Amino acid sequence: MKSAVLSVFFLIALVEFASTPASAQRGLSNGPLADPPSASSDTMVAQQSASPDPGELFRDCNNCPELVVVPPGEFVMGSNDTPYEKPEHTISIRRPFAIGRREVTFAEWDQCADIGACKVRPEDHGWGRGDRPVVNVSWEDAKLFVAWLSQRTGQRYRLPSEAEWEYAARAGTRTPFWWGRDIGAGHAQCEGCGSPIKQQVVPAGSFRPNGFGLYDTAGNAAEWVEDCWNDSYRNAPKDASPWTSGDCRLRVLRGGNFLSKASDVRSAARFRYDVDVRYYANGFRVVRELQ
Repeated sequence: MKSAVLSVFFLIALVEFASTPASAQRGLSNGPLADPPSASSDTMVAQQSASPDPGELFRDCNNCPELVVVPPGEFVMGSNDTPYEKPEHTISIRRPFAIGRREVTFAEWDQCADIGACKVRPEDHGWGRGDRPVVNVSWEDAKLFVAWLSQRTGQRYRLPSEAEWEYAARAGTRTPFWWGRDIGAGHAQCEGCGSPIKQQVVPAGSFRPNGFGLYDTAGNAAEWVEDCWNDSYRNAPKDASPWTSGDCRLRVLRGGNFLSKASDVRSAARFRYDVDVRYYANGFRVVRELQ
């Protein structure tokens, strides 16, 4: 059963890869930035009573974030590369969950700001809004967005736990990056990642997705998760729940950003920031719980 589920994800990734122009398969082209893939035509708008299956793409409204259902499973979280990532420990994901395929975009955020549920309209630094990841948002800002999206859709949206995030980012891999051991070129938007566009966010989905169908889990915008900051994984939760003790005025960020060096966009890399501080490289993606 597990191998069958994983086969679904590899098929999704293969279809995405095959349908992407050759230059985009290598990452960003050396010419003008090509438009990233739009939401898949296979994406459905979920019915209220439906419980999507692992590998399925859906959204709760036409302009809601596109989601993919991640299957249950087990993985080794952390690494021995830095003290913050130790000790490695096995986590069981007991239930499937839906997670945003992309980081939340300016277009999605601006809907929340337009009605006043989100209190800030973040600066885009002249890079453009639309389908670029929203940045300049604090952890507290992100919490307002998921609360608004929950109220709007009648579903429970939230930030991912740190364990859920790493499980989804690794997509069944054990290597430093989901695509392999080396940073290579054209896999992510970061310092030294081989992108022709430097020191700014690029449209979400500009690079091919990982094996679970997620874009930009390495680089572009750093992503807030629910967990309080702790200096290591000693005494961390043994399941996928968020760690709600520790220094909770600091919250965890994952994935690195467009300014990060290669070692900081590894799947295990983790960082921290004040809950109420906005920074021009920090964004987030959402989780939607399944019935």
